[in-house]
This record gives sequence, structure tokens and C-alpha cells, in this order.
Amino acid sequence: MQSMTAAQAAVASLIAHGIDTIYALPGVHNDPLFDALFAAADRIRTVHTRHAQGAAYMALGAALATGKPQAYAVVPGPGLLNSGAALLMAYSMNAPVLALIGQIPDADIGRGLGHLHEIRDQAGIIGRLAGHCARIRRPEEASALVAEAMAAMRTGRPGPAALECAIDMWGREGEVKLFSPQPPAAPPIDEDAILAAAKRLGAAKRVLIVCGGGAQDAAEEVTALSGMLQAPVLGYRRGRGVLDSRDSFSVTLPLGHELWREADAVLAVGTRLHNPQTAWGVDDDLAIIRVDADPEEPARVHAPTVALIGDAKPILRRLIDVLPARNDRRASRRDELLERQAGTRKRLEKLAPQIAWLEAIRAELPEDGIFVDEVTQIGFAARLLFPVYRPRTFLSPGYQDNLGWGYATALGAQHARPDVPVLSIAGDGGFLFTSNELATAVHHRIPLTVIVFSDGAFGNVRRTQEEQFGNRVIASDLTNPDFMRYAQSFGAEADRAHSPQQLRAALQRAFKRRDGPTLIEVPVPQMPSPWEFIHMPRVRGAR
Repeated sequence: MQSMTAAQAAVASLIAHGIDTIYALPGVHNDPLFDALFAAADRIRTVHTRHAQGAAYMALGAALATGKPQAYAVVPGPGLLNSGAALLMAYSMNAPVLALIGQIPDADIGRGLGHLHEIRDQAGIIGRLAGHCARIRRPEEASALVAEAMAAMRTGRPGPAALECAIDMWGREGEVKLFSPQPPAAPPIDEDAILAAAKRLGAAKRVLIVCGGGAQDAAEEVTALSGMLQAPVLGYRRGRGVLDSRDSFSVTLPLGHELWREADAVLAVGTRLHNPQTAWGVDDDLAIIRVDADPEEPARVHAPTVALIGDAKPILRRLIDVLPARNDRRASRRDELLERQAGTRKRLEKLAPQIAWLEAIRAELPEDGIFVDEVTQIGFAARLLFPVYRPRTFLSPGYQDNLGWGYATALGAQHARPDVPVLSIAGDGGFLFTSNELATAVHHRIPLTVIVFSDGAFGNVRRTQEEQFGNRVIASDLTNPDFMRYAQSFGAEADRAHSPQQLRAALQRAFKRRDGPTLIEVPVPQMPSPWEFIHMPRVRGAR
């Protein structure tokens, strides 16, 4: 036991749990917290941003790039709400992000007195954005509550947690016991379910493996099972990179749609499997084996044949042990898949403008470099076309698909992974959501490169209005700054490319700079629609 303030106890506990950075926007409600961070500056860095959403998105990007818990701190009320989109994304992407949220004076919470930043039922709002929420009511509770929050983020379905603390509680002293990290309790592997899954998969003729974000740390096991079962691996967005794109068995959405129709068994690893089950259809001839950390998830849409609950890596490792004795001999599908991949590439040639830009990026981004997707024309194509070689190197925004998430999220990824280049792509519409964080990148010397593809519009919206609403174009045209001068005004480097060849040269220059950010503007015309390759029709079950 030692005398500490609630803030000091919280910071000490964060450090003990491996948090070495906190992304933050300071304010009066959290002054003692920042004083405690100052005192511990040799053990935990404070990276301050220019907007609360920037702090939360940076924590999200760091969590996605590393797979490790990250933390951010903001004031209550507006601070919480401004960071809310990123916290919602962390929840939908199962990212371990800890939010430290200030509060009004403890005795006045819930009284509606009109304190600075007061908001009705703040805990209730947080509870809809995070899987775990608690309030530090006494200094003696601070360390234990941090430990509980850190454990909650890694138990069962991963995801964010939040801790509130009142303005008059952060600085209050008490006799504190510091709690050490506890390893998360792994659920026991259901051996009967493993055996049932092995029998189904072993007897199947045409297995398809579908990977989501929950498979990112099980790449070795997925690769082994693909070979054992001669099973193509479909990775779309959050599942990209689990199987190296250079592997002939690695497929994206258009070919995955064909393979779904033909499969007699699907092994779904760390994915909600929402689109295939709801849009492509299921029937009695398809056995679905689900691997998921959340016991409620597998049967949410369609009851699986077998559900395996827990972390994907140990479950798949156990399945690899059990499968050989029950696995039928199969002919190699390599040549078949190479031929079908070539056919898919031919179909996708419709997206030639996007392909040319993406090929330029892939040629310059190292294999371990991180590509951060955005809700933009190049981003939609990248989800189908961009080769991804390693796990956690393709960050895509999940089912929330927040426009404008990309730059600040990529900034967090680059800050957490200074050893590799990180590339953010953006449209001119989405970029300005968090482009103010160029100031953060310059201030903290974060060497993030962003490509802004500029067409003067919310391009996807405008094309839809033109094609589906009789050219009744509204609220989709944009007035932009000179993006090069805009970036330079912050002290960032800036470049402009009018061709894929010029983009390659600009990227070469940008990736050599490791002491600050670079913006590359790419003016583009309207691009071909990718939607026929994303929204594809039902191929199984009742139509």
C-alpha cells in the first residue's frame, strides 16, 4: 500500500500493463491526470492531438497495427462525443482501445446542474460504445479498475473499454494497492467440437476458408489448414494478409463469391460472415464451421454446423493436430485456382484506372509496410485488388466504414510502428475530416505519408446520383484547398503526381523521410464503379 492520487495510481497501472503511450487532448477535467503523466514521462509518452477524435483514432490505429492495447484520454461531454466515432469503430473492429474520460464533480453527477461539459447519463452513452465501462469513485479503486478494464479488453470478444473519473477525484489521495496484470483466462477448447469439425472438414470435397479480423494472429495456422484441405482462403478487408496474396489459394471477393456457391464446407475464422450468409445465401448442402471468440456470434444469423469458441490460434492449432487422421486425400487445386485467378483479374480490368494507381503503390510500399484503407474510390478497389503479404498490414474500417477515419488512424499506426512505412490513402472528401492532425504529425515528427486522390467531389455519392437518380446531383461537389500549400503551411512535405510513374517517384522520396509527414496530391477524374464486384447476388438457397 502506498499513498497516491487516483491519477497516479491509474498511470502506474497503465504502465504496469504495458501501455507506453497515451493519445490525448488535455482539459481542466483531467488536469491531475496530465500532471501524473508528466511525472511518469520517462515511462509513458503523451502524444497530444488537435481534436479529440484524432486522439481516439490514433489509439485505434496503434491497436490495429500492433494487436496490443492502446489508450487515449479526453474530457467529458464534448470530448467523449467528439471521440465517439472512433470508439464506436473500435467496438465494431474488436480493437483493444482504453478510453479515459473525465467527469464533472463526483457528488453532482446525474443532478443536471449544468456543469462545464456535463452530459446526461455519460456512462450510459459510453456503455453503447464500449464493451466495458466503469467509474473511478475513490483513489483506492483506480488500479483495480484499470486492471479490470485491461482484462475485459482481452476476454471473450476483444474490444474497447472505458473508465470515467470525476474532476475532483483524479487528484484525491488514498492508500493504494497496485494491481499487476493478470493473463486472460482462455476458455477450454471443446474437444468434441474439434472432433466434429475435423470430421466435417476432412470429408468435404471443396472447402472454403473465410477469414476476418479475428484471424490476423493465426496466419500460420490458416496457411497450414489451407494446404491440408486444399482450401482457398477468402480475405476481404479485415481478413486481408492472413494468407499471403502471392499464394494461389488467396482469393478476394469476386472469386470468393464463385467458390461460396461451389463449397460443401466453410471454415469461418474470426469473421461475422454476415455478407456471405445474408447476401450470398446458405442451404442444407453447406456445412459451416465457425471459429469465434464470442459465443453469441456464430448463430446470430444462421446456426452453424459446428461452433468453436475461443481464440483462433490455439483452436486452429488443435484442429491441425486432429485433422490428419480424418482428412480425405484430395487432388491439388493449385492449377485450377491459378486459372480462375487469371479469369478474375480479367474481369477486374474494368477498374484499370484504380489498378494503375494501386500497382504504383504496391511497387514502392515494402512488404511489411502498412496500407490504411479509406472510404474512397481507390479504397474500394484496394479491398479487391491490392496485394497484401503479411497480417496487420492492410487496415480497413470494418462495418462502420467511417468516412474520414483514415488519416488520424494511420497516424496512430505509424507512431506505434516507427520501424515500417505507413501509407494512408484518402479522397479529398474524407481527408479533411482529420487533416488538422497534420499539425500533430509535424509536432511529434511522425513520418506518415498520405496520398489524397482529389476529384472535387464525394465521388461515390455523385456517381450514384448521376446513374441512379437521373443526374440530380446534390451536396456532393466540393471546394478544396490547394492541398500541397495546405500541407506545407503546417510544415509538412508536399508533392503532386499526375501519373502512376510520378506517384512512384513521389513515394520513393516520401518513404526516405523519417522525421515528419508527407502529403502527395493525385488529381483524378471520376473512376469506374467497383460495386458489381462487391454487391453480388445470392447463389445458394431460396431466392
